[in-house]
Amino acid sequence: MNFCWVTLQVMNLEEALSFYNGVLGLQVISRHSGNGIEMAMLGEENQAKIELLQNTVSEKKVLHSDISIGIAVESLEDTMEYLKSRNIPILRGPIAPNSHTRFIFIKDPQGYEVQLVELS
Repeated sequence: MNFCWVTLQVMNLEEALSFYNGVLGLQVISRHSGNGIEMAMLGEENQAKIELLQNTVSEKKVLHSDISIGIAVESLEDTMEYLKSRNIPILRGPIAPNSHTRFIFIKDPQGYEVQLVELS
């Protein structure tokens, strides 16, 4: 069994794409629309992906209070400088639970927590 993707319900697909693709650099694999749904799949081929899903006909509130997405970065220091240049605040961290892992938390425009982790 392999993990394929996580779906994030978003209120504004373009804003979410601007963050995940434009800021974090995740590749847009595909986009589809129909029956009141706008969808984009992001990530790399043959790896787990993030699916962004906007319901354009429902005004249902998006719940995201306990969801956190983890994304690996090559350098946490470079990432923190980059986030600072984009005026994206760091919520928590850096946190180092062991000698091989360091991470920070930020929020995406929809309110989901994103954990940016450096593994050595």
